[in-house]
Amino acid sequence: QVQLVESGGGLVQAGESLRLSCAASGSIASINHMAWYRQAPGKKRELVARITAGDSTNYADFVKGRFTISRDNAKHTVYLQMNSLKPEDTAVYYCNQQVVELGYFVGIDYWGQGTQVTVSS
Repeated sequence: QVQLVESGGGLVQAGESLRLSCAASGSIASINHMAWYRQAPGKKRELVARITAGDSTNYADFVKGRFTISRDNAKHTVYLQMNSLKPEDTAVYYCNQQVVELGYFVGIDYWGQGTQVTVSS
């Protein structure tokens, strides 16, 4: 009942920036936990950044200080600002939503289809 659509990926050179967007649509009844994950070829999907329903954030160590997650609740959109990109950031980036109802995570989540980010050296 919820669809997540990522956008903003592309091919950039090392040191440049991108901003990813994840727009949610469908049956959205609350402010939810949102996160960005990424997966490189041959590797497991890993958490990049998370923002909770209460706007707390956390980041993977390998992006801390370079990436910023934010949200616009009115637009049902979450963003990932990626600065100082490195070749090792190359991956498909996925948006994730964990459903929160009345302040509690209810064990339901949704995933987007992903957007490719490629960083050349």
